[in-house]
Amino acid sequence: MSGSHRANGSRRRGHAPRPDQPRAAGAPGPRAQTRGRRRKARRRRGRAAAGTLTLLLAAAAGWLGLGPGGMLAAHGKGVALSAPDQPLPSPTGPNPFLGTDGPHTDAPAADRSDRADGTLAQLPGLGAGYLARIPAGTAQVLVAAGSGKDAADTTVTLYSRTPDGRWRAGTAWPAHNGFAGWTADHREGDLRSPVGVFPLSDAGGLKGDPGSKLPYHQDDAFVAEGSGFTGDSLAGAFDYVVAIDYNRVAGSSPLDRREPLGAARGGGIWLHVDHGGPTHGCVSLTEDHMAELLRTLDPAAHPVIVMGDAASLAA
Repeated sequence: MSGSHRANGSRRRGHAPRPDQPRAAGAPGPRAQTRGRRRKARRRRGRAAAGTLTLLLAAAAGWLGLGPGGMLAAHGKGVALSAPDQPLPSPTGPNPFLGTDGPHTDAPAADRSDRADGTLAQLPGLGAGYLARIPAGTAQVLVAAGSGKDAADTTVTLYSRTPDGRWRAGTAWPAHNGFAGWTADHREGDLRSPVGVFPLSDAGGLKGDPGSKLPYHQDDAFVAEGSGFTGDSLAGAFDYVVAIDYNRVAGSSPLDRREPLGAARGGGIWLHVDHGGPTHGCVSLTEDHMAELLRTLDPAAHPVIVMGDAASLAA
């Protein structure tokens, strides 16, 4: 090193300047002091880096649900994981690791079950496919759920939509369906009731109008003769009927035999008075329930029937 640097008071890089006072005997020299300060600085930086890494790893464990409690708590000079037996709230903020807003939960309990007022958020027993087929403007849904694909016993329930968009269930009524059960591909003479979602547009019967809101067609031609599959008399079965809009022209009498899908697909599928046994493909209820249904179904509510065996409807 040049002497001019010393003359100007400069020092070699990395060395401490000369002390003003001579050091005491046994005291560390300038170089030893400098090395000591460097070691302390390195230890401080190491502890800081380790603490930061611990926080990041623990935070990631909490967001990903991997840690004992998923949450860190700063305490004194250290950082400790919360006790694993303590319940912790789920994170609700953005998750920088997953790119989501944190864990998703089911709908509130009030939207998954009955409310205190007896209403339901959704129609029970119906799968997403059938729910999607119910028109948005429909406020009355008659659900006819059969006991089995090849069975003739059915339960019928009328659901009415409340002003807040929920559903209120009416009384569950026993009923019958086709002798051979249900089918998604109904054919003439198969003795099965068609599965599906169908509007309810027109009513009628042998008896006079009991107060129907649907257009009511009283006609002496509503006569059923003979006996059913179990020897039950068919007399009075068509005293009250509601046409199910399967392969028919809506806005006409249930007696109208026009079949837009063709005769091979069958027709004349009605709700009518039960005669004590299976039907050829219709759904039958007791006379008092039929009369109540006629007084309740309202064209302004765009009523539909969802019908089929319970397993098919729930799929």
